[in-house]
Amino acid sequence: DTIWQNFQDYERMPEDYDRIITGDLGSVGKTILIDLLKEKGYDISQIYMDCGMEIFDEASQDTHAGGSGCGCAAVTFGAEILPKIEKGIWKRVLFVPTGALLSTVSFNEGKSVPGIAHGVVIEHC
Repeated sequence: DTIWQNFQDYERMPEDYDRIITGDLGSVGKTILIDLLKEKGYDISQIYMDCGMEIFDEASQDTHAGGSGCGCAAVTFGAEILPKIEKGIWKRVLFVPTGALLSTVSFNEGKSVPGIAHGVVIEHC
């Protein structure tokens, strides 16, 4: 919804971005995200990147749905995303560092774990 809302609010299309990047949805979340946005008329498959999928090798590390969104996003942002923006390789990126709002209280009470996704547009000047 955060990505879709960005398109609506700023009257943008996927091709207005060099990359649309999530924190760590993993292979399962990637498929769901791409499918949901296609249902709303937006195909991000050619410019989509997931930080966890950049760090982990699903085949050898058995990551399934991913790892830590906040950790993957921070590492990938510092090591890959920001340098490419600083060098002008990427001019505009929509960065949506997804993550879980973990709470031992809610988990121990058997409640679901809510997620969060704030969107930040980063541009090269």
